Amino acid sequence: MLHPADWSAALPVYAAAIVFGYLLGSIPFGLLITKMAGAGDIRAIGSGNIGATNVLRTGRKGLAALTLLLDALKGTAAVLLAPLVGSAAAPGHDLALLAGLGAFLGHLFPVWLHFRGGKGVATFIGVLVAFSPLVAVGFGLVWLAVAAATRYSSLAGLTASAATPLMLWAAGRPSEALLFALLAVLSWIKHAANLKRLLAGTESKIGKGKPPADEAA
Repeated sequence: MLHPADWSAALPVYAAAIVFGYLLGSIPFGLLITKMAGAGDIRAIGSGNIGATNVLRTGRKGLAALTLLLDALKGTAAVLLAPLVGSAAAPGHDLALLAGLGAFLGHLFPVWLHFRGGKGVATFIGVLVAFSPLVAVGFGLVWLAVAAATRYSSLAGLTASAATPLMLWAAGRPSEALLFALLAVLSWIKHAANLKRLLAGTESKIGKGKPPADEAA
């Protein structure tokens, strides 16, 4: 248990870890990449979302793939870099958890875009890869199984995110399981419109029909 003196030394480092993660996660790669490539402002296209799915609606598959990769890597980088300043008072693992949370929050609510960000699936995966590549593979398998069975990309992502804390718990990673339970709840909240359409039977399926304007991105 930390003594008061240890807490006074640890709290600024903990705060710095979550702020670092937030600032890294808030980089709007989808917006920056499309503007630099001359594809216009992604916020004026499709759903207006800054994620890879909406970037794909520009017709530039390469830009969408790059957005997906960078949105994932910013989560991975936050988790791997934050522990480098760890100490006895502020253990590296704790800093990694806070930085991962910060990165996810940064993508969902970036200060630069008036807190209107993406839905976080890529960043969720990136943070997960940093903590447990094996569970990240499990995420992918769940996503593929649900997507193949239902043809709903949003349902596949939501199911995989909900399964992630259970997989981490089964792997003996309780602190990570708690973190990803929180991330999953936030992800489900951001996908509220998709959930309504799934319940109404109006959600678009993979490869079929025109996606709704506010589809997951």
